[in-house]
Amino acid sequence: MSMTNLRRRLHHGDVDGGKNEHVDISSVDSLNEPLLGKSSSDTGGSEVYDPRRQDLWDDDRKKEQLHWSFLFSNLIAQWAQWLANIIVGSGSLFGRLFPFSLDNQNSSPVYLSPLQEDRLNTLRSRLQIPFDGSRVEHQDALRQLWRLAYPNRDIPPLKSELWKEMGWQGTDPSTDFRGGGFISLENLIFFARNYPGSFQALLNKVQGQRADWEYPFAVAGINISFMLIQMLDLQSSVPSSKSGVRFVELLGRDENAFDHLYCVAFRLLDAQWLVKRASYMEFNEVLKSTRTQLERELVLEDVLEVKDLPSYTMLDK
Repeated sequence: MSMTNLRRRLHHGDVDGGKNEHVDISSVDSLNEPLLGKSSSDTGGSEVYDPRRQDLWDDDRKKEQLHWSFLFSNLIAQWAQWLANIIVGSGSLFGRLFPFSLDNQNSSPVYLSPLQEDRLNTLRSRLQIPFDGSRVEHQDALRQLWRLAYPNRDIPPLKSELWKEMGWQGTDPSTDFRGGGFISLENLIFFARNYPGSFQALLNKVQGQRADWEYPFAVAGINISFMLIQMLDLQSSVPSSKSGVRFVELLGRDENAFDHLYCVAFRLLDAQWLVKRASYMEFNEVLKSTRTQLERELVLEDVLEVKDLPSYTMLDK
């Protein structure tokens, strides 16, 4: 079976034999419920039906689906690297005509179309805007994020203990942006608007067996924005990494490619977090492995837009 056919199966969520539906990678464990349970038995030693046991079995099956979905996505990207090894290692005419470097640096000149250049410049202009808590539009953006996150709750003052519930480190969110800039807040708002299912699941940590010391949602989002900026080489005059060059191609097809990629990265980070059974002190390690997986997926031949990435199938709208 060819690699392309396998990837098409993943796009259609057909890992478990179903068609035209996404793979369910979630489980229903909640922070408000015990993560492990015990089956009940009567005093005579015979088993008594306990509906919680069926729930636990269902949870195990869903966790297994998450595990296999993640491994399958990794396998596809590794196959691409394996094919690259064959091309580079061979002395064939094909290998000489189509050189493929194993690192993330692009050795060929990069030529941008007028549309790509315009959209790249627009994105770079967004990167130059720091978050400024004194600007009314930035304050309004924070309030908008709260409304999207908690539509049935009143908006708190801009300095309040309630912001910690969203995963800000202190009572004043403006102190957490640092290198992320205003674009990281825009990314969170885009995530909440376009993929509310995944946004709410990650915000409330309702999927999977969570750690006692979880990553803070909002601050994690800022780190993901900063990671993508570095990975895509967006601060250079012309991207020099393979991921950056490929991203410019995606940007030519979709002006919101960066924001969509951000949503994929956030969902992928949480999936890796669960698979690795990570805790707070391992966040940087999980963020690094998320970047590695995205770099592998971006260079796949049949990725023409962000929605073609294998990990995109994990997003819920």
